[in-house]
Amino acid sequence: MSSKIGIIDYQMGNLRSVQKAFEKNGFAAEIFSDPNQMATFDKVVLPGVGAFRDAISEIRQRDFANPIREWIAADKPFLGICLGLQMLFEKSFEDGEYDGLGIIQGDVVKFDLPKNFKVPHMGWNQIQRSHAFHNFPSIENATHFYFVHSYYVRPTDESIVALTANYGIDFCAAISRGNLFASQFHPEKSQDSGLDLLKHFADETNIPSTL
Repeated sequence: MSSKIGIIDYQMGNLRSVQKAFEKNGFAAEIFSDPNQMATFDKVVLPGVGAFRDAISEIRQRDFANPIREWIAADKPFLGICLGLQMLFEKSFEDGEYDGLGIIQGDVVKFDLPKNFKVPHMGWNQIQRSHAFHNFPSIENATHFYFVHSYYVRPTDESIVALTANYGIDFCAAISRGNLFASQFHPEKSQDSGLDLLKHFADETNIPSTL
């Protein structure tokens, strides 16, 4: 029996693109907007596109903050994508200073790069695996994923950095902690590599824990 996958709808993000990527892999994924529905799913996805301030405001106004915290605290399978990664952190400095969900210690800061590097960082880039990375064994070093972002996360605990990429500097491209995995890149826009990642997440078994 396949896992029941839920995609959080907080009125921001490319929800349908993520849903279609799961469907292309042969997995059903339901978009839901009622936080009380979270308990009916086996695995949850938090996508995100847009401004941090607006996104975290919608998460709180729609009463998703505590259910997300409780879900991750219970080590249930959770996938964050782009803003869905950034909002897990304590603070973002995107156009001001805003509190995140505080699930992961660290902050979200803007690229400060030489002029020959355009910001936002947009397009395909290679990732490198961390020595501590055990989730998604099909992701090899130098796998290409699609990025669109001007800000990146800085985890206080570097042991949770699963993947890195380089764009003028080495930055955290994904974090992994237990059954939590969250990426700065967009799997749903990353063709075969992204589909492989989503397929592994959607598999019936839990993600192998890194704890």
